[in-house]
Amino acid sequence: MTTVILNRRNIIAAGGTVFAAGVSGLWVPAEAQGVAPTPSMSGGSNNYRKGAAIVERIGKGGFVMSGTVRRAGDGSPLAGQRIQIWAHTTEGQEHEPQSHGATLTDKNGAFRLEMPQIIPVFGQPHGHLAYDSGEFKTVFLRPVMKSAKDKSLEAHFVLQSA
Repeated sequence: MTTVILNRRNIIAAGGTVFAAGVSGLWVPAEAQGVAPTPSMSGGSNNYRKGAAIVERIGKGGFVMSGTVRRAGDGSPLAGQRIQIWAHTTEGQEHEPQSHGATLTDKNGAFRLEMPQIIPVFGQPHGHLAYDSGEFKTVFLRPVMKSAKDKSLEAHFVLQSA
C-alpha cells in the first residue's frame, strides 16, 4: 500500500500540475480540438483535369471508388461536394479524358463512383481524387491499393474553409 503524505509542498506541486493541465486546453486552437483537415498527398494532382464532368460512372465500371467528405473542426458531413476521380485503368491511362469523372456527395457526405479496374502504373496501383469546388481548400489524394486485385478503394476528405 502506498502512503501519500499531504504537506504544503505536495499540495502546491499537485495544484500546479492540475492548473497547467487545465489551462493548456485554453490555448489549443478550436480546430485542433476537433477533426483536423486532410493534407494534399504528394503526387495527388498528377494528370488532374480541371472541370471534369459529373458522371454516373467512368467507362464500363467494375471497380468502386468511395469515401466521405467532412468539415474540419466539427467533423460534420458535407453534402453536395464535388469529388473528381481518375486513375490508370483497364480502359485508359490517367492522363486521358475517358479516365476522369466527378461525382457529388450525398446528404451524409458520402460519395461512390464506379470505374474500370485500376491497374498498376509506375509501381503500385493507385487512384487520384480531388476536392476542387472552391468553398473549401483544394485537396488532392493519391491512395494506394493493397493489391492490384482489389475491387474497391476508399478515400476520406476533411476540408477546411478556403
